[in-house]
Amino acid sequence: MTLVREVRAHLRRRLLLSYRLDPVVARGLLPERFRPQLVNGYALAGVCVLGIEDIRPRWFRGRWGLRSENAAHRMAVEWDENGEIHRGVYIFERHSSAWSPVLLGGRLFPGVHRKARFTIDESGDRYALTMDAKGESLAADVEIGGEWRSGVFATVEEASDFYRAGRIGWSRRHDGETFEPVTLTSEEWSVEGARMLSLRSSFFDALPPGAAEFDSVVVMRDLPLTLSAPPRR
Repeated sequence: MTLVREVRAHLRRRLLLSYRLDPVVARGLLPERFRPQLVNGYALAGVCVLGIEDIRPRWFRGRWGLRSENAAHRMAVEWDENGEIHRGVYIFERHSSAWSPVLLGGRLFPGVHRKARFTIDESGDRYALTMDAKGESLAADVEIGGEWRSGVFATVEEASDFYRAGRIGWSRRHDGETFEPVTLTSEEWSVEGARMLSLRSSFFDALPPGAAEFDSVVVMRDLPLTLSAPPRR
């Protein structure tokens, strides 16, 4: 049972790494209730890497707050609800550098997490990072700026609108059978285009040859962040 329904935090940095996926392969990765959201004929999936601090329940007014590095492997999806089509993301796995989300996520506050080790080298507009967890690894070297390149989004603004619309993230609860929605929002929203210097993902590299191709990367920095979960249903 989730007791804390809304968590506030400060976003130091968010990297959104996107892949174009073959729709048939993408469908096979999802639970039955979800289907891939197609953009220009492609399914879109990737990794959201967040560096956040001052993590606290909405009602907590003190200066104390947690700090962590986090990564979520996810896919843009659609689902039917009350006769309407809804859009968001399905999260395959969340990883965190901190023990609090691992121990309390999906129990005290929303989102099941697994423990991972992160290394982050931040130098001006360049971010080199690695994530290592049981059965999963990620390495990326990203630099903000440069010519925008994407096989799906014509502009950074178009990519920004797409990511902002996918604010609801679904993932499995601890029971492995039911699903929990978590909404990620910000009172401010600012996205910068970036270029990928190198990338390795055990999750996407393990898919059949040609099924997943890197598309683009954007960065968000220094923003307020709210994570909330609706009442359990």
